[in-house]
Amino acid sequence: MKYLSTALFLTFNLTCALAQSNNHFIITSDIDHFWEAYDKIQTTSDTSLQLEYLDKLFFEKGSEGLPLIMQARRYTPQEYLNAIHKYPMFWSSIRKNTLKSKDFATAIEQGVEKLKVIYPDLKPTNIYFTIGALRTPGTALNKQLLIGSELATADAHTNTSEFTVDFSHLKPYFATNPINDIVFLNIHEYIHIQQNTEGGYDLLSQSLFEGIAEFVPTLALEKSSPTPAINFGKNNAHRVREAFEKEMFSPWAYNWIWNDFENEFKIRDLGYYVGYAIAEQYYTKAQNKTLAIKALIELDFNQPSQVEALVDQSGYCSKPLKVLKKRFEKSRPFVTGIKEFKNGSKKVSADTQQITIAFSEAMDTRFRSTDYGKLGKDYFPDILSAKFAEDGKSITYEVRLKPNQTYQFVIEQSFRNSNAIPLKPYIVEFSTQ
Repeated sequence: MKYLSTALFLTFNLTCALAQSNNHFIITSDIDHFWEAYDKIQTTSDTSLQLEYLDKLFFEKGSEGLPLIMQARRYTPQEYLNAIHKYPMFWSSIRKNTLKSKDFATAIEQGVEKLKVIYPDLKPTNIYFTIGALRTPGTALNKQLLIGSELATADAHTNTSEFTVDFSHLKPYFATNPINDIVFLNIHEYIHIQQNTEGGYDLLSQSLFEGIAEFVPTLALEKSSPTPAINFGKNNAHRVREAFEKEMFSPWAYNWIWNDFENEFKIRDLGYYVGYAIAEQYYTKAQNKTLAIKALIELDFNQPSQVEALVDQSGYCSKPLKVLKKRFEKSRPFVTGIKEFKNGSKKVSADTQQITIAFSEAMDTRFRSTDYGKLGKDYFPDILSAKFAEDGKSITYEVRLKPNQTYQFVIEQSFRNSNAIPLKPYIVEFSTQ
């Protein structure tokens, strides 16, 4: 009996240890704390007191994931309070779903185990189901997985009637019933945890960064991607590839990733599809599937040579990347000249009050960037204002110059045309008499 009791004791403790081991990495305490603060906020109209309740009941009690998701999306306490005030019907409709987060633990654990089968080098991480301010259903930071439960647990019945144009993308997103795809979302973010960087350096690498994280879960879970852009991309593959190849080397991804339907297809996150398609074709061609998955996940997205080699190996693009890159460089807008004087002039009048930079084509007037040249800030002119021409084909700087002075500044590639193709940088240098 003594040995039997000891065996039962050991079995009991082993079972408890396994249960704790299986569940310790999924943390949902932030959700309860948020609703505690939310209810307390409803008891007063004093905004200072409301912020105090939010701080003491939510932020101070928060998990390690709460400050991380705030950092990742630059959330502020005031932004949380504004969201609570503006969207009471939304919060009322989402409350019950957020409280279901604890119920997903087992399914997520099973999904992680399936991922480990196809990628044995999987590194463990914590998963924090927290509450954000409506700007991400899921992200990763400092190798921690962060779920914005107010979006990730939404469904077609979640109330969106109060949302302004800034959140117009949430209605079609909620219509896809994201709560049904919680496991897929977590495995997507789990892939990001394994990746060597937190993003890419241009549209192509960033699309691949997201697309790989969207493709690998389909292998692990044996389930199609729930992201609408994937299905749209497959049905319009040629058109999407043709448009993407025109912008793929741009440092600006907003027409393709995390965008508000501003691209020509009016589809959000089509960059995910392009990266997905590249990953899928690379995997399909590979003879050793395990090594292919490892290569995809462990790709260094900040090394152009690695990114471009994998893309070329996939055969996704219409031409080799070297050819496409040359074509891209030829397509970039450029500065055609300066209206008031010739660039490099040594005889510019110190009384000159305007410097007008002309472009080869119209620029997107929402964007501009002017910086010091190699000579440094001491050679940067006193710029009072900068204004685009109505047609976007030039920009005029109002300046104040000194006599007998050399000036230098750079018109940077943050200038771009309507297709987000960056301007070729241009150095302005001249001297006054």
